[in-house]
Amino acid sequence: MKPFDRQLLNMAPALRRPVTTLAVVAAGQGAAAIALAVALARLVTDLVAQGSWQRSAMWVTVAFVVRAALAMLVERIGASTATAVSSALRRQLLARWSSAPAEARPEAEQASTLAVQGAAAVEPYAARYLPALVASAVVPVLAVAALVVVDPLSAVIVVVTLPLLPLFAALIGRTTQDDTMSRWRALEQLAGHFGDVMRGLPTLVAFGRAGPQVDVVRAVSQQHRAATMRTLRLAFLSSAALELLATISVAIVAVSVGLRLTHGSMTLEAGLLAILLAPEAYWPIRRVGAEFHAAADGATAIDDILTELETSAHRVHRAGSGSEVVVEEVGYAYPGSEALVLDGVTLTAGIGLTVITGESGVGKSTLLDLVAGLRTLTAGTISTGRVHYVTQRPFLPDGTIEEALRLGTDADLTGQQPWAALRRVGLDEFVASLPDGLETRLGDDGFGLSAGQRLRLGLARAALSDAPVLLLDEPTAHLDEDGTRLVLDLVRELATDRCVLAVSHAAELVAVAERHLRLGHTLAEATS
Repeated sequence: MKPFDRQLLNMAPALRRPVTTLAVVAAGQGAAAIALAVALARLVTDLVAQGSWQRSAMWVTVAFVVRAALAMLVERIGASTATAVSSALRRQLLARWSSAPAEARPEAEQASTLAVQGAAAVEPYAARYLPALVASAVVPVLAVAALVVVDPLSAVIVVVTLPLLPLFAALIGRTTQDDTMSRWRALEQLAGHFGDVMRGLPTLVAFGRAGPQVDVVRAVSQQHRAATMRTLRLAFLSSAALELLATISVAIVAVSVGLRLTHGSMTLEAGLLAILLAPEAYWPIRRVGAEFHAAADGATAIDDILTELETSAHRVHRAGSGSEVVVEEVGYAYPGSEALVLDGVTLTAGIGLTVITGESGVGKSTLLDLVAGLRTLTAGTISTGRVHYVTQRPFLPDGTIEEALRLGTDADLTGQQPWAALRRVGLDEFVASLPDGLETRLGDDGFGLSAGQRLRLGLARAALSDAPVLLLDEPTAHLDEDGTRLVLDLVRELATDRCVLAVSHAAELVAVAERHLRLGHTLAEATS
């Protein structure tokens, strides 16, 4: 868990200009702080000497307003930067996972935790900690430089005591790092277990095992709560330690100044200026320590996000173009397993319908994943053109029906094309009966549609696509007799000018296929 990783500037270019701007504004803040201290010292001296104080009061007001304006500017820059960086990292994560093969993707629960909570945790890091970090690198230098001119002895005291603050912050931060990592892993464990329970809830209820899972979720939640409280205690301890060190250091400067004022070896104005400048040297570092603990989740998330962006950088490259699929001696083993689920599979398919059959578990859907480039080959080669893949559960975005139909096609659809595609799969009347028609919004992952409606919507989207190769996984599943007939007609029509590979158990689809590939546990054979 690094306080700042330079690689973040490469992964999030939107951060470069704000960091530079923050450095300039921090220098302005330091200059404004020095100017305010000088003006205050002059004002107090004028009041004690019963001289004219109006001009000094005006300079105090001006310096105070400038410093307040710069502080407001830092807050605005930090807030806008936080949103931009968080969104940029989330987009890069999703883009990398979308382009990477299945073997290079994290588990669904880990991915959701990193893309949602992780990216959100970056916001306080960028909005509050990063401005404080930049200020701590600029303001203390300016304060010490001013002290050297005003009172060299006070400057020496500050230079000697100043390194104690980051030293103690680092010592406490090492313990905080362990607790933060523990809390982050507990959150991933909670998300993973909760996701598993939700997916398996129907089975758990059917076998009467849903009740015990409540205790398990409660135990994991308690573990996360305990880790969070440990982190908060350490954060308060760190802030208290830094405040104590800074207070003692400023007190040493004040005692030194007071003794010299008593002996008359120092002017009142110089003494006041030294006492006012000393806290400005410690304040940015104290703030960095406090904000680092507040943004510790963000620092941990950034480490995980940057690691994920590095490890998932590769993607599947496939040769070929046009409407032909050539599979030569393909083998595939799932991650962590040495047994090949596919071994020596060979297939050449051109324009027309090719149906792949076999018992459950022989790798039919896996073969389509390989052709689509979603998995990395263990052996052999695959050559294919651009594909459009309709899985058993087609992805439907959280948007309108029309947006779901347009997903995956580069062509500009006219007003009647979506309706024509829906008519081909028998969904036109259903969509027309909805209050908003094509503008009806779907829930997450097509919530509100049945499994058959979701599948037919995915097939309508395939009909609108201009990809020369179509991959269909169980296109007649979840359909009644009329729906099956419509889909069979659609598949045969699409196969007249495209290469269609379909995985199916339906004898009707096999009967109209030009080619038939039967997969087995020990062999694969193709017939025409």
